[in-house]
Amino acid sequence: MSMEQLSERKTEIRKLAHAARKDQTNKDEVSQQITTRVIALPEYQAANCVMWYVDVRAEARTRHALPQALESGKNVVIPYCVDGELELFHLQSMDELETGMYKILEPREDLRSVDAKRIDVSELDLILVPGVAFDARGGRTGHGKGYYDKLLENAKAETPLIALAFECQMFDEIPMQDHDIFMDKVVTEAKVYEGIGRSE
Repeated sequence: MSMEQLSERKTEIRKLAHAARKDQTNKDEVSQQITTRVIALPEYQAANCVMWYVDVRAEARTRHALPQALESGKNVVIPYCVDGELELFHLQSMDELETGMYKILEPREDLRSVDAKRIDVSELDLILVPGVAFDARGGRTGHGKGYYDKLLENAKAETPLIALAFECQMFDEIPMQDHDIFMDKVVTEAKVYEGIGRSE
């Protein structure tokens, strides 16, 4: 497949996945099934420092699970975007979030520069990853901006990458390029897919 064909196929998959995700019914209920599966994973149970994401638009929802994650005694970290890069924030209370640009729930501006709140990607024991479309091998495509790719490249090799998705976001095959990163697992409301991860 040429680069041009690959790019066209990814665009087509994104379009189909966006439509499917938007049409997903009972998003709250289905998302709870997904996060319940995630929390039950041995990788999650074993992790001390977990990066969650705060759902935006039609993503598999996570914000209902954040209070439980905070109460569990784990260090909860969430990403936020600054000039095209993802920064990491140590979340200790839901009060530390506010609605920012694009109606996205983000860390409060006044807390972002606090040293104790800044986390390096190397400190993460588990990373929960959103995305637009996935396949059973753990292939993933995001919005095409590469924010997560940059972050995941710098994560410790042994840190599991676990994607959350609705079953309607699963495709036969996501075209992957050399720099694209496979997930270790993709968790949907229907099952847990075992991906190939970064071992390739």
